[in-house]
Amino acid sequence: MQTDDPIPSDSVSVWPHRLAVTTAAATLPLLFLGGLVTSLQVGMVVPDWPTTFGYNMFLYPWSKMVGGIFYEHSHRLLGAGVGMLTLALAATLWATESRRWLAWLGTAAVVAVVVQGVLGGLRVVLIEQRIAIVHACLAQAFFALVASISLFTAAEWRIEPRRAPRTDATKLRHFGLLNVALIYAQLVLGAVFRHTGAGLGLHIAGAMVVFVTVFLLVDHAQEYARQSDGHAAGTRLLRSARTLRGLVLLQIGLGLAAYVVKYLTAAGPLSAAAVLLATGHVIVGALLLVTSLRCTLRAYRLSGRAHPVTESFAAPEVRA
Repeated sequence: MQTDDPIPSDSVSVWPHRLAVTTAAATLPLLFLGGLVTSLQVGMVVPDWPTTFGYNMFLYPWSKMVGGIFYEHSHRLLGAGVGMLTLALAATLWATESRRWLAWLGTAAVVAVVVQGVLGGLRVVLIEQRIAIVHACLAQAFFALVASISLFTAAEWRIEPRRAPRTDATKLRHFGLLNVALIYAQLVLGAVFRHTGAGLGLHIAGAMVVFVTVFLLVDHAQEYARQSDGHAAGTRLLRSARTLRGLVLLQIGLGLAAYVVKYLTAAGPLSAAAVLLATGHVIVGALLLVTSLRCTLRAYRLSGRAHPVTESFAAPEVRA
């Protein structure tokens, strides 16, 4: 099996990666809370913004957080927390990262989280459904962006293979990019359906297409890993592809279950099962997007590395 050697560099801080992982990890429950707010239809129970019933958002009494207010206000508080983490991440990238493009990517994350917060507030103030759809779609894109930064700051991205895989990753790159586009389109269609009730047929058709393209991606990843003769980069890429396959199977199962519970059972109040299934469907969709994107980024990194590399490098010093 081939080994990887780190690229020579100045001392590397571990804090950008830690903050990126923490921000991505905090964004996932934020998405879950946002999904609950939509599923429970409590997005408008707090009528004002940026205040909460006239209180400073951070000073609103916990004793008053009952019913739908609990979900909506918790969503606001966690969103503020993710915003602060994003600011800290961007500042750390500018302070410690020699790759300026990555620092600018952190700045883009700050812009995205600010816009996302404003959109959430405008949704309340203007009572506009289209803003809610854009808010949901931008949330998924922000999660994908922060997850990408966590990959770029990982040790994996700072190493070069001692000997690059002998096979080309171009097909993987193309299939990966196609999957990212299709999965994000599915998330958009899902947001439209959840907020308006329209487009279910198109969403189901899109799911069938994604199912096929994901399995084709896995086939190409398996072939790539086989031809790369156990190279670490090929193994990581195959692991991402197989995770994507598992997630798409889970996502289809959740979608079918949510449909059955909501449309094929007796009419009545929205059940806890329906809420959790619909919200879980949103979360697995987010994980699908991130996994597909990370797999594609790995393929892009390998697509130009079909020739042997014989140099070896010393390990960089890592700063806490």
